Amino acid sequence: MKRIWMLLVALMPVAALAQAEEPRDLCADRPGLGTPACTVDKGRVVVELGLGDWTREQDGQSRTDTIQTGDMLVRLGLADHLEAQIGWTAFGHVRTRDRMSGVVDSDSGIGDVRVALRRNLSNPDASGFSVALMPYASLPAGGSAIGDGDWGAGLLVPVSFDIGHGLSLEWVPEIDAAVDEDRSGRHVAYGSVAGLGFDLSDSLSGTIEASLMRDDDPTGHATEALAGLSFGWQPSDDMQFDIGVNAGLNADSPDGEVYFGVVRRF
Repeated sequence: MKRIWMLLVALMPVAALAQAEEPRDLCADRPGLGTPACTVDKGRVVVELGLGDWTREQDGQSRTDTIQTGDMLVRLGLADHLEAQIGWTAFGHVRTRDRMSGVVDSDSGIGDVRVALRRNLSNPDASGFSVALMPYASLPAGGSAIGDGDWGAGLLVPVSFDIGHGLSLEWVPEIDAAVDEDRSGRHVAYGSVAGLGFDLSDSLSGTIEASLMRDDDPTGHATEALAGLSFGWQPSDDMQFDIGVNAGLNADSPDGEVYFGVVRRF
């Protein structure tokens, strides 16, 4: 935690040097299931914060509710086409209730640290056709509640296409070395997100998405399918507030998720 705040303080002078340049339109990772292909302007810092996130998952035996807050992502523009990222979740609480006996188990803790690089290959401002490569790694800094217990890694290839009239298409294939359910070792997980973005006004936008992820965990293979709807409101060029909902489409998926957050560019 202390190191993350030290990093933020160290990045502020770098961001100040870039204030004289006219920035590109704010392009945030939040909200939604997908990942944008655009990158942060060179020398600028974008801080994205999930203020609240509630996920519910239930079957015939149990119901699990997961609440997270302080899901922070810091993005630094290293070059016109390159950014670095570091993410961390400050708090998570997991509550599981046995539907037959009524016994409740709960656990709380912090999340893992995630670091990533995003290298845009075409149109870093997301105009026209834009594509990027985004390798990442997760470091086991979290507890048993929301931490994975071991390191993981993966590669995303965000693709977007601005088709005009306030509409855009997105496609984000992904392959991961995901941590095993027993919190030791890794297995292959892969899938993609597809979506349609739309502008409702100059400051309000929305996204409709679908996600399909295959997880080949040794304890049991699963295919998670989600549908999502999210909205972002930008009261200024450097700030955004967002809200979103996701719904599970099959038995391997969480039943539902509601979240909201804020983005600020420096």
